[in-house]
Amino acid sequence: MLEKLRHDAALVEAELDRLLPLPAPGPRRRLQEAVRYAALGGGKRLRPFLLLQSARLFAVPEARALRAAAALEMLHCYSLVHDDLPAMDDAELRRGRPTLHRAYDEATAVLAGDALLTRAFAVLADPATHPDADLRCRLVAGLAAAGGLDGMIGGQALDLAAERESLDLAGIEALQAHKTGALIVEACRAGAVLGGAEAAQRQALEAYAARLGLAFQIVDDLLDASGDAAEVGKPLGRDAAAGKATFVALLGLEGAQERAARLVAEAKAALEAFGPAAETLRRTADFVLERRT
Repeated sequence: MLEKLRHDAALVEAELDRLLPLPAPGPRRRLQEAVRYAALGGGKRLRPFLLLQSARLFAVPEARALRAAAALEMLHCYSLVHDDLPAMDDAELRRGRPTLHRAYDEATAVLAGDALLTRAFAVLADPATHPDADLRCRLVAGLAAAGGLDGMIGGQALDLAAERESLDLAGIEALQAHKTGALIVEACRAGAVLGGAEAAQRQALEAYAARLGLAFQIVDDLLDASGDAAEVGKPLGRDAAAGKATFVALLGLEGAQERAARLVAEAKAALEAFGPAAETLRRTADFVLERRT
């Protein structure tokens, strides 16, 4: 499984490298360097991996799927840059190296995040992503919804509110379905859209991804509570220190592990209609449950 993840991560890395401008002499050079620092050189690339694997179920040409995957990862990387800012999590490390505002400065980090966000939509809107303009509009609209008020950004707002008020289990699940799960669902949905999937096929992939996204966040909470900071690549225990409710705080370590395992089983079951063709996606769900970073 790791070999497949690394293979696709390398493809996405190369596509990001191709799509992001190289630093050129002039006043924008520092910003161009910061954009590439934020997007290149690290990360599991799970979201683009899910998009690529979903697209392969429908024999989508690799070049098209890679552009969509890179656009999705640009938006994800922008969210990490802004999430790490002093006004948000005030994080010092990301992927084992200084966060962007630490490596550069806060203003540059804000602008680099903005540049990645807008570049993502430019990539999706380009005919090179798909010759059908209506389909490209569906990709753009899907990513905007997943990343916006009713998706990731809305989840971040709920996360900030969680520092001031206690959340029950349903509240945490709603928060994470937006903040973490929305882009994971969009990854699988976009692969299906690129492939012209039938409604039932798209819905099956979305059901898989929704459960996978929640399991991913529960494992994040488990790692934050009991993982190895050097292995994870960022400081641990920040949510607990901030007084935020987590799956571990509400369910305990064993309860959270059991909940994640049930979600992974449900995610794999959602792929039944795809048969052996979806085996890599099933193994991805197992990887999410067993990961240590």
